Amino acid sequence: MKLTFYKYQGTGNDFVMVDNRENKISKNDTKLINHLCDRKFGIGADGLILLENSEDHKDDFKMVYFNADGNESSMCGNGGRCLVAFAKYLGIISDTARFTAVDGVHDATINDGVVSLKMQDVSEILDNEDFLFLNTGSPHHVVFSEEIKLKDIKKEGAEIRYSERYGEAGTNVNFVEGVSADTFSVRTYERGVEDETLSCGTGVTAVALAAYESGKTTSEKVNLKTPGGELSVTFKKTDKGFSDIWLSGPAVQVFKGEIEC
Repeated sequence: MKLTFYKYQGTGNDFVMVDNRENKISKNDTKLINHLCDRKFGIGADGLILLENSEDHKDDFKMVYFNADGNESSMCGNGGRCLVAFAKYLGIISDTARFTAVDGVHDATINDGVVSLKMQDVSEILDNEDFLFLNTGSPHHVVFSEEIKLKDIKKEGAEIRYSERYGEAGTNVNFVEGVSADTFSVRTYERGVEDETLSCGTGVTAVALAAYESGKTTSEKVNLKTPGGELSVTFKKTDKGFSDIWLSGPAVQVFKGEIEC
């Protein structure tokens, strides 16, 4: 089978995109998905995203996300933003979108290459002495530290990801350093990729909320600097937690190609 694909990246978090409205790829073909994401023998990406028809008539499309290991995964924020840019390229949407992902319905806007994605409300944050833990569509362990540029993210991240605390499911791990009152540097270890990625959308969202929750910022707009670029997160603090959470940043088509599979 000859498969047409597109490569997108959002602040260095890169994805293979496939228009799967005609069910060209089986969601059960873990081996194929892993091959397509392989950087040596395939296309190469942090994950693969299928754009599909939604069962909800109110949606413009449906998002199905797989980690690079080939397994269907929890929500990917940068992937969702890239999928919105892909949907606009395909002519499915214009400047706004509504779609369903594994964690529920998302709204989005796209303007001059900047995609803003509304994330799910967050009602619970576990605030320990050494870290914070919360779920922003994917689980995130957040550690505030210093000199994160010197850290061995793969080694330290894996130790936390595979620790007894998180069991078989594991977690994503974010190492964070304050830059200013409303700006933080972030490096992320992603489960499923099992390495550091240049950026993580649900990760920086978790960092922004964790920074506010722990009193490290008083701003409801937080800027996040990742190795792959800059993102911003806005939100509203409520009695029930955090709502009206928006993740914003660039989403770029890198190339289009065909692959035999």
